[in-house]
Amino acid sequence: MRIPAYKAHKDTGIELLGAVPKHWDVNTLRRVISKIESGTSVNSIDSPAETGTFGVLKTSCVYTGKFDWSENKAVDEEDLSRVSCPLSINTLIVSRMNTPELVGETGLVKEAHEGIFLPDRLWQIYFLKKQSLAFMFYFTKSSEYRDQIKIACSGTSSSMQNIGQDDFRSILFVQPPESEQTQIARFLDYETARIDTLIAEQQRLIELLKEKRQAIVLSALNDQTLPLIRLEHVVDVITRPVTQREGESYTAIGLFNRDRGLFHKEPREIQDMGDSDFYWIKSGDLIISGQFAWEGAVAMAGSNEEGLVVSHRYPVIRGKNGFSETEYIYAILATKHGDFLLNECSRGAAGRNRPLNLASLLKEK
Repeated sequence: MRIPAYKAHKDTGIELLGAVPKHWDVNTLRRVISKIESGTSVNSIDSPAETGTFGVLKTSCVYTGKFDWSENKAVDEEDLSRVSCPLSINTLIVSRMNTPELVGETGLVKEAHEGIFLPDRLWQIYFLKKQSLAFMFYFTKSSEYRDQIKIACSGTSSSMQNIGQDDFRSILFVQPPESEQTQIARFLDYETARIDTLIAEQQRLIELLKEKRQAIVLSALNDQTLPLIRLEHVVDVITRPVTQREGESYTAIGLFNRDRGLFHKEPREIQDMGDSDFYWIKSGDLIISGQFAWEGAVAMAGSNEEGLVVSHRYPVIRGKNGFSETEYIYAILATKHGDFLLNECSRGAAGRNRPLNLASLLKEK
């Protein structure tokens, strides 16, 4: 969409902000924040029945549920330990302590949530009335905001960072007139709603294509005229050892379960890589989780994964030239039959950690 530019701009003299429309002001958040509520100890709650549930922060809104922020995962009811003030309507939730990529992230509370409480790693921000809450929320999604968060948190732990209230209140932002803030926020609401709809449609298409892929592969597996060959005869197990060096960073990958693809972890240097051996990834590799294969954690590496690394806990295989396509092996493992094979070859009783016996899997036909 082509949007007409403002006719007159001014240089803010601040590198992070650059030039802005001439009639906009540049202020710190201190000028528009009326109150910040932060977490308190569970001992301040009168009874366990009053603890309710945690408010769970996502990138665009607040969900209700139970969440362990130290482990970044859902927890059981009896594990609720840190609670604070109830969520209030028309407030901004800020993650004051989290991993580098999540510290400073925000959620918008648009409606009341009775019995929902805030974890003590979050703030609840109240703004002055002559300020668009939606505009402030969109500001916290900008690169200008993220860059200032990174500066404010520099020098803290690489795995968990914390931003102080004074630093947060000192963050600079450009401030249009209130009516213009409302117009901008409405425009962004409309555009993001359209994008969300398109994303939902594409995700549904992806799921339908997965079903089609599985149906085609299962029809081949049920063809009695085709030969059965052990997997070890048609694939190669790939190892490309990484020699880690001081001053170089490495980006490791992880796998989602149930054929939901893979994700990139934060780049790390040698001192933060741990004791694992690592291997280089190339586009077209088939990667299997050594701990969660039984949950369908398999994925194909694409061009975006070229040059990334994977630990020795993730077996990597490729189809042998002239014998099998790697994509076909992946498609088999993503079917119910493949799920059965991965379960049969993953033994152990350590909760969800059931190590994959790769040698057993390679013996399967």
